[in-house]
Amino acid sequence: MAKMMEPRFKQSRRLGLNVCGHPKAMNRAGAGTSRADRKLSDYGSQLLEKQRLRAYYGVMEKQFRRRYVDRAMKSEGITGNVLVQLLERRLDNMVYRIGFASSIRQARQMVNHGHILVNGKKVDRPSYEINLNDTITIREKSRKNDMFVDNFVNGYSFVLDYIERDVENFSGKLVKMPSRENIPIDINDHLVVEYYSSM
Repeated sequence: MAKMMEPRFKQSRRLGLNVCGHPKAMNRAGAGTSRADRKLSDYGSQLLEKQRLRAYYGVMEKQFRRRYVDRAMKSEGITGNVLVQLLERRLDNMVYRIGFASSIRQARQMVNHGHILVNGKKVDRPSYEINLNDTITIREKSRKNDMFVDNFVNGYSFVLDYIERDVENFSGKLVKMPSRENIPIDINDHLVVEYYSSM
């Protein structure tokens, strides 16, 4: 399975945006380290936003285009909003948002290694799409892992109106479809749509 392996901090500095969510990611960022520091053409601005969005969710170009962009363009509603909503509902991202993992990469590894259940069944595909009222839990055996427990109980988690956390049962649930304004990413998604529309 192809995955993005570039150093996270270096990637964030190059894109001019903390796409990995680590508090120290931009510490060494200075003038001229980001592409955004240069004067960009319309195409350059669109390309940069596309790369930022892909980096937020750790999705490779082929999957990003075929599974998300093409589908969003065929859906009803504002294309950029639909695109971000589809990405937000990926299983690895939901594991991260609920607080089981400290990063998308760690969340993906947890899913791949079979630590995560969706509605009581093991799912080991990070791209699995979470639907309304799906419940995501850490499997019983994996609750003995101190790192997972610490992440969920004491670590950082997002306060989002579309996710409900149940600390006692080590679970989280998608209680409503995420609206674009409540998804915590700093992206001009209309530029991403313009990038693919012009191709």
